[in-house]
Amino acid sequence: MKNLKRVLAVVLVTLGATNAIQAQETGASLGIKGGLNMSNLYTQDVDDENVLMGFNVGLFAELPINSRLALQPEVSFTTKGAELQYDNAFAQGTGKFRLNYIEVPLLLKANLTENFNVHFGPYAAFLIDSKITNESSDGSYNFEENIDEDDLNKFDFGVAAGIGFDFDSFGIGARYNYGLNTVGKERTVLGQTYTFPDSKNSVLSVYAAIKF
Repeated sequence: MKNLKRVLAVVLVTLGATNAIQAQETGASLGIKGGLNMSNLYTQDVDDENVLMGFNVGLFAELPINSRLALQPEVSFTTKGAELQYDNAFAQGTGKFRLNYIEVPLLLKANLTENFNVHFGPYAAFLIDSKITNESSDGSYNFEENIDEDDLNKFDFGVAAGIGFDFDSFGIGARYNYGLNTVGKERTVLGQTYTFPDSKNSVLSVYAAIKF
């Protein structure tokens, strides 16, 4: 319930701010967007090819600077994490490490043509839920449980870049988010300091958007 209240508060603030801007006749617009996520967790040495499929959904505002440039703040619910497929002498199956965030990017959108744009900028995200699930092929090792969020960083941040195609009030696009903060916290056990998971978020997303 607390997480839901946080989400609603962020949405209401965004709607109120955008409506105020529109009332000043600045040419600003509000829209909704959503789509498919293909996420992973990466380290300096390892980048597993097994991606976790998820989704994103949220609101955005477009605040024109001039005819070619605009600021695009967003707020969205987005899923991240990774999938691990294993096959050993004891079991075969798939484990999924799921992380759910409220994410707030602040993007600079450059309209290169009337219908084509590139966008890039920083993002910040707040972890609201985390879960591990496992499904073994023989059904002997299946479970779903919440992760102790005290072991994870509540905040994530990074950079985002993408391309988009706009057609009047409808648009489609693709974006890549590159995390700069480790998912796990640094901790010390028996005099040894380590971070687990010692990895960062990586998400490729495709989306559709409707502008009002």
